Amino acid sequence: MSRGRGRTRGVPVGVGEVFEARIESLDREGRGVARLDGKAVFITGAITGERVRFTITRDRGTWATGGLVEVRRESAARVTPACPSFGICGGCALQHVEFRTQVAAKQRILEDAFVHIGNVRPESILTPIYGPQWGYRHRARLSVRNVPKKGGVLVGFHEHGSSYVVDMRECRVLPEALSAMLVPMRHLVESLARPDRMPQIEVSIGGSVTVLVFRVLELLTPEDEHHLRAFADQHGVQIWLQTKGPETAALFHPKDAPALAYRMPEFDVTIGFLPTDFTQVNSDINAVLVRRAIGLLDPRPGESIADLFCGLGNFTLPIARRGARVHGVEGNAGLVARARLNAEANGLAATFAVANLFEPDKLPDLSGFDKLLIDPPRDGALEVVKALSETGGPRRIVYVSCDPATLARDAGILVNTRGYRLVSAGIANMFPHTAHVESIARFERA
Repeated sequence: MSRGRGRTRGVPVGVGEVFEARIESLDREGRGVARLDGKAVFITGAITGERVRFTITRDRGTWATGGLVEVRRESAARVTPACPSFGICGGCALQHVEFRTQVAAKQRILEDAFVHIGNVRPESILTPIYGPQWGYRHRARLSVRNVPKKGGVLVGFHEHGSSYVVDMRECRVLPEALSAMLVPMRHLVESLARPDRMPQIEVSIGGSVTVLVFRVLELLTPEDEHHLRAFADQHGVQIWLQTKGPETAALFHPKDAPALAYRMPEFDVTIGFLPTDFTQVNSDINAVLVRRAIGLLDPRPGESIADLFCGLGNFTLPIARRGARVHGVEGNAGLVARARLNAEANGLAATFAVANLFEPDKLPDLSGFDKLLIDPPRDGALEVVKALSETGGPRRIVYVSCDPATLARDAGILVNTRGYRLVSAGIANMFPHTAHVESIARFERA
């Protein structure tokens, strides 16, 4: 029975009940949002503008989740997903949505976050950054499970909302050569003496170099090592072994393998990294995002600029190439060490420091810097923006974000309490077909 009236906000609805409603928007997880007399219902698989029938899968009082039963009026933006695992795999949430519509939805999510969380609006909206839809993912963490009931070893991403591993035989967001390795990787792990003691394979690609980091919980036998070497030689990859934390990852084969690195020709910069270091998964979009960040920041000779959460120097080195004095700060000592090496290898003058930027008493003094670039993790840069003076300090801030909610929160502080204007903001579609929103914003002293 389809129902959608006669209820008031917050009144419980029965799990399994069927309703019909129009989808108003997409949420931050890529779900369609409908309303039952004020109660928000988040429906996986539904698209803005559609009229759908759905069941209630979970009732949380003021909101609920729903499962799609039938699309009564289909959106023109609905397309056939390219991946046979879509709907099961938790890696992608939006393959059923036309690509340009995905980009527009992410821009809407960012704008809504500014208004509803930060109580701010950008003076202008930047043109979205986007690129290839498929084969873009140069970093991935693949889970490995030995599941005899499903025929043996599985290698892939987790199922949506589950710890189970998808029975993947291809993946369209991975580069084609890597996607073609999924089944051979399964056979490789099956050939080992203890396939249940290798729970993860981390993938990292830099230029023409592909590294597979195998997480090993037990010493390998000589025959295991032979199989790994043969696989590396056959597929033209490096194999690293990791026994404990990321710092234990070490090259296994071939011993004379080249180092990982990515280039940004526009800035004549090459950045080397280890396979367990954080780098952006989408190198093409990263290059465009760096170009935009440098354009918005406009570093000039003689200026003093701080790059917070600098990592390997992804923004620091292009800033230095423009002639500014730049100081990078990062909480991970290993990344800072490699950032220094990268600066030296590129012949660039930059200084770096290790500091926990989430602790107020560890923050550097920012009052002497002309400009500031911030690229924090999902938690945002709350302590950094709270530490800024209401009148002095950097006259311009470029903020690169991987979470619209924390960017909006921090933007609210900068604009409403620290004397900045939100001049412009926009998104970068770093993760096509997922609900992940990467964004960038520019702030100026009012």
